[in-house]
Amino acid sequence: MKSVALHNLGCKVNAYELEVIGQKLQEKGYIIVPFEEKADIYIVNTCTVTNIADRKSRQMLHRAKRQNPGAVVVAVGCYVQTGKEEALLDTSIDLAVGNNRKKDLPEILSAFLKEREAGVRDMSPAGKTLQYSSIVDIAREKDYEEMGLTDCMEHTRAYIKIQDGCNQFCSYCIIPYVRGRVRSRRREDILAEVRSLAARGYKEVVLTGIHISSYGMDFKSGPEGDYLSGEKGGTALLNLIRAVAEVDGILRIRLGSLEPRIVTEGFAAGLSEIPKVCPHFHLSLQSGCDGTLKRMNRHYTAGEYSDRVGILRKAFSRPAVTTDVIVGFPGETQEEFRETERFLRKMNFFEMHVFKYSVREGTAAAAMHDRVPERIKSERSAALLALEREQSKAYRQEYIGKEIRILTENTMEREGLCYRVGHTETYVKAAFPIRGKGSGAVYPPDPGENRLETGRAAGFLEEDILLMDT
Repeated sequence: MKSVALHNLGCKVNAYELEVIGQKLQEKGYIIVPFEEKADIYIVNTCTVTNIADRKSRQMLHRAKRQNPGAVVVAVGCYVQTGKEEALLDTSIDLAVGNNRKKDLPEILSAFLKEREAGVRDMSPAGKTLQYSSIVDIAREKDYEEMGLTDCMEHTRAYIKIQDGCNQFCSYCIIPYVRGRVRSRRREDILAEVRSLAARGYKEVVLTGIHISSYGMDFKSGPEGDYLSGEKGGTALLNLIRAVAEVDGILRIRLGSLEPRIVTEGFAAGLSEIPKVCPHFHLSLQSGCDGTLKRMNRHYTAGEYSDRVGILRKAFSRPAVTTDVIVGFPGETQEEFRETERFLRKMNFFEMHVFKYSVREGTAAAAMHDRVPERIKSERSAALLALEREQSKAYRQEYIGKEIRILTENTMEREGLCYRVGHTETYVKAAFPIRGKGSGAVYPPDPGENRLETGRAAGFLEEDILLMDT
């Protein structure tokens, strides 16, 4: 039987989809091997969110072909979806599979292998071999591509994809073009997957997608709830979370990135009434300057964003709020950047993901003038990353001397001591000792050992890991 090596680039949605692909291939009898090993087939789930992501996708595809020139190299996902012509001319790629065809990859691969073995070859007029592809017009896709996990690489936490696509069309973002419009997954399919994973010992689920705040907006009616029945939508998502919370065995529910406008008083109050919901929220900001937000086609002001964070901090006790920020967007002046920096200091986030603006051809921002030089983007990024480290450290320090509770995930060894490691509800990493010095034993992650542990945060084991007494 043929061996397959898998590699993922990009977001948690991509990671989820590649895990499903791997499981489907194993069911067909393929042997999964590490990507670093020689394999018969290499599958790279690609990303195109930035120019760097494009480059990394190409690098991994070329690396696979170098490792085994005779192997079948499969490029999957966003990079081939947006750059079909370029991908099909890349001699390192044998098979290209776009989004909304990932669930069919085992069958597509089987058909390709049969054609290859039969010597079927289509040649271009120039005499070059044309790579086999299966790429649909994603803008026309209206149905959710049903994919479900039966097991996960992580032993404690399972990511559950609940929707695909985005209708926001932020001026810098290529994602609506490579993922298509919003397509929501049926609640019964989500719950079936959650129940299956809970039965296998998973304690925590993360509801993820391309734009989960739009979950249910494509539902006309039904038990999921009317998306538009709330002030700004979100009823279907809230009802889904309530249903997931009823699944026996699930102790925690986390949410992927939220659109700030979904956070109304009613939505936050509804979340706060579900004990299993972790007070850990990612609200993408991108800029703290109203002028920049308008050019980005973000549909809120900095003040409105601040109000939504305030709603969460009122509904939950010391929630961890994280965000994304883009520096160097076209036209961003030094004063606009300073305005963003001042806003971030006032917001006091737990964590910030800082990105330098990357031109994506086909987006509205690609045609904008007043590009910010790379040197200035790097300076601004460095300044915000330093602020991020400062705020993140301060948030963690607030836990010293307080009782915390973690869901244990794995073990690690430091200076001869063995520790069990996990995360708090707010996703602060913490550890407590389980073996004395000199034991020499490091115990691997054990799903059966995943449980809630309570103790006092006594200090720091490492800069970002709390040390707790149990």
